[in-house]
Amino acid sequence: MLVITLKNVVCNHFGYQDQYDNLAAHTHKGIEFLDKYGNFVKERCAIELEYAGKLRRLVKNYQPKRKEEDEYQYTPCKAFKKLLQELGDFAGQREVVAENLQSNVVRELHLLAKELREERKQHLNEGAKQMAVLSTAAGALERARRAYERAARESERALEAFQRADADFNLSRAEVEKQKTNMKLRSQACEDAKQEYMDQLKKTNEAQRQHYEQRLPHVFKQLQDLDEKRIKQIKNFMLSSVDVERKVFPIIMQCLEEMEHAANSINEKEDTQLVIERYKSGFLPPEDYRFEAASGADATDSAPAHPTHNHLTAARGTVSGNRIKKRGGLLSIFSSNKKIIEACNSIKNNMSMDGKEDYSDLPPNQKKKKLQAKVLELNKQVAQEQAAMEGLMKMKGVYETNPTLGDPMTVEGQLNECCDKLKKLKDQLRKYEVLLAEANNQVCAPTLHPVARTNGAAPNQATSIGSNSESLSRSASESSVSTGGCAGAGNAGGSRAAGGSPESGLGGELAAAHAEHADNHEHDENDEHCDHESDFDYYYEPDLQPLGYCKALYAFEANGTGSTMRMECGERLLVLETDAGDGWTRVRRSHTREEGFVPTTYISTTLYSDAHGH
Repeated sequence: MLVITLKNVVCNHFGYQDQYDNLAAHTHKGIEFLDKYGNFVKERCAIELEYAGKLRRLVKNYQPKRKEEDEYQYTPCKAFKKLLQELGDFAGQREVVAENLQSNVVRELHLLAKELREERKQHLNEGAKQMAVLSTAAGALERARRAYERAARESERALEAFQRADADFNLSRAEVEKQKTNMKLRSQACEDAKQEYMDQLKKTNEAQRQHYEQRLPHVFKQLQDLDEKRIKQIKNFMLSSVDVERKVFPIIMQCLEEMEHAANSINEKEDTQLVIERYKSGFLPPEDYRFEAASGADATDSAPAHPTHNHLTAARGTVSGNRIKKRGGLLSIFSSNKKIIEACNSIKNNMSMDGKEDYSDLPPNQKKKKLQAKVLELNKQVAQEQAAMEGLMKMKGVYETNPTLGDPMTVEGQLNECCDKLKKLKDQLRKYEVLLAEANNQVCAPTLHPVARTNGAAPNQATSIGSNSESLSRSASESSVSTGGCAGAGNAGGSRAAGGSPESGLGGELAAAHAEHADNHEHDENDEHCDHESDFDYYYEPDLQPLGYCKALYAFEANGTGSTMRMECGERLLVLETDAGDGWTRVRRSHTREEGFVPTTYISTTLYSDAHGH
């Protein structure tokens, strides 16, 4: 950058005009550079705002949708959601940078450039004025010099004319005196012109000294100060721009640290466990394959090379030689709670259940979780409505005590609405509590192990009575544990078998049914621990005639006891017995004659009477 010192300007007497023009051009370019830097910062602000806006749109576009909320329970999804949040904060900091640059740099730059232009104009005008003064003095000096030269020539000519006249004896004395007087006048005029020229010369020299030593250097000094001010302000603006960004760095670093923390929070073990809990159906796994002795063969003398599947024999434990296991003995967990289930059904039949709000389309374990969440949500809503109702009642009491505060009747309508809403919520809560109790019964169904067949048993016998006390004892024990009670547990075991939790808040009908059932429960428990099954647990009947047919809506795995039967989704089966209130339907597979029980909620049933009716 060209910096002209005062000494150089003062010493260069002949090129001062060029230097003045150079300084004028230099200061003009300096202000143009200031404008250029201001435009740069302004465009950067626009870029920062555009960047922040695009980041915000990106964050908005990738926010989890309502239908994706279930997926965001896994740690990568949670981490991504946190990352989006921190990226939104990061975008906010870029907006802060743009706003501070706009207010602290761009605006100040614009004001400074305007101020410098005005100052430069004033300084240049003052310099032009001083140069005009010097030019005027020089012009006056030039005029005085020319007048002096002209007067000197005329005085010289007058002197020569007088000398010729004085030497010419032919001229009269008067003529000579005339030439002499003219000579004196011209000589005096020359002296006056000389004096005026000398005075003007003195003035011009003084003006020139003032111009070069004081006035013009003062103008240059002002231009120099202006240029230094511009340069210094550019430095300050650059530092201010850096400081604006430095101030947001701690928050930006915090955002990055939170992003890093979110990434480190991803836990593959936790996620796989969530998947297990989410998709765990609650179905019991099938039991191991059992050895089935051939008809008339001694089981001790021969053993098959490979185990045989249940459906290859005569529907073990369900139908064997038309000897049918009684429904109450086969499905003890449900039959023992028959009165409770009847109460549940009576409540459920009085309620409307549209679509899949009962979660009947889900496996037992998932259905239980959904119902638990629904019951918890409804309990919160009931508590809120109760609190609101208490507040309205207090307000009504205050109005009744002091009528000047308000009319109690204005609260009456709100109380009625609150009561109606609370009643509906409680009805809905009871409905879902009933469904939750049923779901608990379904998930907590015991693993009923089949009684082992004794060696040499006839093929038409379903189970050899008293043949394997160890197996019977194990079956009874597991049944007791699965139903939530054991011998001597009393009513507490019965309550757990019913599937209701202590805080579930089941209605009065369930409690009454449970109390009626509890008196007989002790005898049932003692019977479970007998070493032998009673012959009364079985009855004989000819082949049942189908009542209709059904289609499996979902796949179902048998519990391996022989009382239930596996089925594939979409499979078509014959209906032998309809649901007796325990949640199970007896079906037969037509091509293998295998019979067993399947969950009623897992099938779509069409009875022949219904079909004819349609």
